[in-house]
Amino acid sequence: MHTIPFDASQILIDGQWRSADSGQSLPLHNPSDGTLLTHIGRGNGADINAAVAAARAALDVGAWGRMTATERGRVLSAIGRKVLDNVEMLAHLEALDVGKPLKQGRADAIALARYLEFYGGAADKVHGETLPFLAGYTALTLREPLGVTGHIVPWNYPMQIVGRSVGAALAMGNACVLKPAEEACLTVLAFARMAMEAGLPPGALNVVTGLGDEAGAALSAHAGIDHISFTGSVATGALVQAAAAKNTVPVTLELGGKSPQLVFADADLDAALPFLVNAGIQNAGQTCSAASRILVERSVFDDVLARMAARYRALRVGPALSDLDVGPLISKRQFDIVSRYLNLATQDGLRIAAQAEVMSDAPSGGHYLPPTLVSGLGADNAADHALAQEEIFGPVQLVLPFDSDADALRIANGTPFGLVAGVWTRDGGRQMRMARALKCGQVFINNYGAGGGVELPFGGVKRSGHGREKGFEALYGFSSLKTVAIHHG
Repeated sequence: MHTIPFDASQILIDGQWRSADSGQSLPLHNPSDGTLLTHIGRGNGADINAAVAAARAALDVGAWGRMTATERGRVLSAIGRKVLDNVEMLAHLEALDVGKPLKQGRADAIALARYLEFYGGAADKVHGETLPFLAGYTALTLREPLGVTGHIVPWNYPMQIVGRSVGAALAMGNACVLKPAEEACLTVLAFARMAMEAGLPPGALNVVTGLGDEAGAALSAHAGIDHISFTGSVATGALVQAAAAKNTVPVTLELGGKSPQLVFADADLDAALPFLVNAGIQNAGQTCSAASRILVERSVFDDVLARMAARYRALRVGPALSDLDVGPLISKRQFDIVSRYLNLATQDGLRIAAQAEVMSDAPSGGHYLPPTLVSGLGADNAADHALAQEEIFGPVQLVLPFDSDADALRIANGTPFGLVAGVWTRDGGRQMRMARALKCGQVFINNYGAGGGVELPFGGVKRSGHGREKGFEALYGFSSLKTVAIHHG
């Protein structure tokens, strides 16, 4: 068993680490070999009640509620420096917990620090306005914290999503109750410890581990919560939204996608190829913005498919600590889901164009599935197939041909999702036409992901959810706008 540098079985409430109310724990397993890593606390409704009460007290009578925006920013910046000082430890924990290669865990830790730097610097820069109004009046607006915010964080990018969600909420002066995914929460627990060490006042951040249908459900339905931020599946997001609606609580939902990259014949293919592949296999494809559909103009389809296939065959898959190109899937359950989609592809006449290689020394207990490139060319209605319509959440990319700009848009927009899209073309007019016509929350032209884009508002349309995270939009989302009209004659 690997050594975890803290007691993962404890939860954080009001600045104190303690056992969960249930007295029970949940096992946490290493996806690279299936072995037991440690146990986490099985939090429940009683723990959520205590966490919400602690957060409310931190605002109403605690040091957190009395801090100025500048002071909040300094605390967040100090936490960011703590994170940077512990990048290697965090990367190691993420590799053990999620199955990410070390280099990807390292990038996530650095991104977490960047979120804290950004929101630390932005905390005192969210301003109200004065408004033209009637004679004898001065009208103005104030941006105020919502109050106690709930954050339900998934297992695929714990550090990044805590940074963009909790970081923004704290910067605006909210107090947070955080429920991490039961499959992977070690870096979240480590982050909370760093936050306390950096001077975050008690109750400003509370962390309750546990099951989604216990601790997560209690948080979603809690009458003391003023806002819920959820990242995860469409089905669970609908449940969270329904529970919050009974308390008329606003919800930010990021629910995944089926993101396309559109490759036109005039594209710089040498520049595009690394983005086309990497955006599909990062974190073993377990990424909400994964480019799982590659749409290619027919005249260059064979060339692009051949180049992508060569890259796929060169990928190496193995244990996270080996730091190869791709690690394992998070669980046996996720492995089975992705495998069913691949079986369906071959059964329905789609072609496996290439597969990566799982290293021969990969532990038998790990959840290894080789990244797989699937071609829909020649299959009837390939753009309507389950592989093209449903979020697989694994290292599978489907390559589809198109014949015109209109055809590309029809296929790209023809799913229930709308999170991210990429467009590869040198034609400036086409770039803008595509950017305006694509139904999604982000469009990248001749790139994909923009290096993480901490500053860039992120979120989706349709079944990809609503609300925006990242950048200043996240700060606005975690604040309430108050209008003040003064009659002074």
